[in-house]
Amino acid sequence: MSERTVIMQDNEIFTDDHQTFRRTVRKFAESLAPHAEEWDEAGIFPREVFKQAADLGLLGIRMDPAYGGMGLDWWYTVAYAEELNHSQNAGVNLGLMVQSDMATPILDEIGSDEIKREFLAPAIAGEKIAALAISEPSAGSDVANIKTTARRDGDDYIINGQKLWITNGTRADFLTMAVRTGGPGFGGITLVVFPTDTPGFHVGKKLKKIGNKSSDTAELFFEDCRIPVRYTLGHENAGFFHIMTNFQGERLIGALASVGGMELAVRDTIRYAKERSTFGKPLIKHQVVRHKLVEHLAHIEAARRLCYFAVDKVSKDPQGATREITMAKLVAGDLMQRVLYDCQQFHGGFGYTTEYPIGRAWTDGRLLTIGGGTSEIMKEILTKVEGL
Repeated sequence: MSERTVIMQDNEIFTDDHQTFRRTVRKFAESLAPHAEEWDEAGIFPREVFKQAADLGLLGIRMDPAYGGMGLDWWYTVAYAEELNHSQNAGVNLGLMVQSDMATPILDEIGSDEIKREFLAPAIAGEKIAALAISEPSAGSDVANIKTTARRDGDDYIINGQKLWITNGTRADFLTMAVRTGGPGFGGITLVVFPTDTPGFHVGKKLKKIGNKSSDTAELFFEDCRIPVRYTLGHENAGFFHIMTNFQGERLIGALASVGGMELAVRDTIRYAKERSTFGKPLIKHQVVRHKLVEHLAHIEAARRLCYFAVDKVSKDPQGATREITMAKLVAGDLMQRVLYDCQQFHGGFGYTTEYPIGRAWTDGRLLTIGGGTSEIMKEILTKVEGL
């Protein structure tokens, strides 16, 4: 990504403080890049990366300073999401963003003071790892169909069931988890905080993924696990609404991260195309190559503007940006497939190796049209928003 793009972009939006923060995130991300291939091969990245990110304030950007957060605005999160791509490792980015923007924001928003002190504060400090446990074998995007049950027994819940596709799942210290406390459908779902040292909990296995390999993704099992009812987030049987609200932040940061990742891939490809010669001239001198690359830059900029519009909306009304966030994720996710395909193609055989960042980026980027709600689900949400 060019220096102009990174630190001169949108001076009407980003203050000097935003830009200083942006530089801090980039420097941190670049310090991780030399380990990208190694951590992908290991299938996990070191736990201390969470603490390193926490020491820079990255795990609680918008959260309450009373619990260690920075209390900053959404535009700092934009800088975080875009610049973290310089780690050249989407698995690391995913693990950190699950911690900062998927598993913990709901604790900040509706958690009790006790929950915030016991779980949120150490998560912001990088001392505890968090995971978001919603999906199950028969309920991915179909959240209302979850089967994991929480039966009330005095002041406790007894939990039985299974979760699947849980990022940070093999080493999470706690889960922000959806359970069924009532009847079928969305009206019987409750959100709870679940400590993973609870007897009866175990990790089934770490899943082998085609991309985002350094993020640990697991299947989880619960057998007569007893947790106190006071670990409930919000009200019993009212969890579905909170999950849908939480999804908006998850989808928006995913779209923002993808925009930064796509531009980084195109800029890297431009550098490669200037250095690589084919048929007696640099690859960039072939019209079809340079036309395709600038076409992608134009489309990326359009996707960025849609994301920024969604950020502006959610900053003013957290409940009123569903349409814009859904569009941003749909557009960014589908665009990413085309951009990374072409960037990999222009790298030729080198693009088919994991030694070049584009090879890993191509497989990593496949997740955006699947995770956090598939592109098909995004379209279905939009049909309802548009009254179709």
